[in-house]
Amino acid sequence: MTELLTKETFLKKVFNFEKNKDWKFEGEVPCIIDFYADWCGPCKMVAPVLEELSNEYKGKLNIYKVDTEVEQELAAAFGIRSIPSMLFVPKDEAPQMAQGAMPKHDLVKIIEDVLKISK
Repeated sequence: MTELLTKETFLKKVFNFEKNKDWKFEGEVPCIIDFYADWCGPCKMVAPVLEELSNEYKGKLNIYKVDTEVEQELAAAFGIRSIPSMLFVPKDEAPQMAQGAMPKHDLVKIIEDVLKISK
């Protein structure tokens, strides 16, 4: 199940950029953050794929969504210029950003290679 993040929950679960200058992941397991908007067609295409992945990797991976229309400060903090944009956050390494709607097999490859999670 994907979870919608507000700035407040983002600061607690992912990264408190108000307190830390350097990246410090607050989560227990790696995560993907989907920066999206309700009016975005490609975002709507990716949403069911992310739901599937959240079920397939339950307990190993959290998938969060950030509505860029509502959480403009979060979108600005990560320099989001186009959507969908996804932030892939490994447990102990720097996060990586990717833009555009990706097919499931590409997302699985990133989950395995960048986030180092296997099914």
